[in-house]
Amino acid sequence: MISLIDLVDLARRFESDLSLPVDPLRIKDREIDVDATPVIMGCINLSQDSTYRESISTSTQSAIRRGRILTAQGAEIVDIGAESSNPRTVRFTTHEQTSALVPVIRELASQGITVSIETYDPTVARSSLEAGALILNYTGGLTSDNEIFRIVADHQATIILCYIEGNSSRDASAKSIHEDPIPGMLDYFDKRVKHARSMGVDRIAIDPGIGFSHNKSVTADVRTRYQARALLNTFRLRRIGLPICHALPHAFNLFEDEFRTAESFFAVLAHLGGTGIYRTHEVPRIRATLSTLQALEPQKISLDNSD
Repeated sequence: MISLIDLVDLARRFESDLSLPVDPLRIKDREIDVDATPVIMGCINLSQDSTYRESISTSTQSAIRRGRILTAQGAEIVDIGAESSNPRTVRFTTHEQTSALVPVIRELASQGITVSIETYDPTVARSSLEAGALILNYTGGLTSDNEIFRIVADHQATIILCYIEGNSSRDASAKSIHEDPIPGMLDYFDKRVKHARSMGVDRIAIDPGIGFSHNKSVTADVRTRYQARALLNTFRLRRIGLPICHALPHAFNLFEDEFRTAESFFAVLAHLGGTGIYRTHEVPRIRATLSTLQALEPQKISLDNSD
């Protein structure tokens, strides 16, 4: 069980990281201070393989409608994926993905909605950015970096670099979750960010990738503990100086038929850990949670002793 003593100990051990600044989130000509104004990224899944059924849109029109609803509910970004990241689900061809994505992106972008695309495929990334997406939620590994970074730089897009231990988010063969994940992430992101910048990518956020699948041998309880630990330790990644994005967990194993409330709980841990961008299937709940946390922050009181 997480206690105040645990949190105090964590803060003391890594005190120097707590107040480190991070760059604003840059999207086109906008800059957002995610510490002052957390950014909510609402999800649309075009693949019916998604485990989160409530986020699935079964047609172009339903996806467009959901994008509008998410925006009205408080999502700053609408993140769309055409293929599940679960390695045990069906793969879709590049053509199938772009055919599903492009009409949705064009319509939402024409309405001024900021669209992010989740993919590891360079062709899907290029087609999506050309259609009007402003952000690439890049779920690929090192093998595609050169091509992806060129595409992102050419479009002056924002990229969210995900922590991927394999070739893509569907590669569940190398998930080390039984140790402190932060040192490895720091080294990983430091090298990858330098590579991206060397190729002209200058709008970057990072994602520790806790929402992706693990080996079958990893139990749901072990995975949930890893996710919670990573969320609370997020502030240690502030050394990189970039905004941090988290896909909030569902924890079906614990919440069962109340799973829709799980992301709100994990949003609290993410907030305590210094997260700036919250990827969620439950936008109204996360907006309310973050608004409440901000309202409860201690106010700085200035004592006037002049009289």
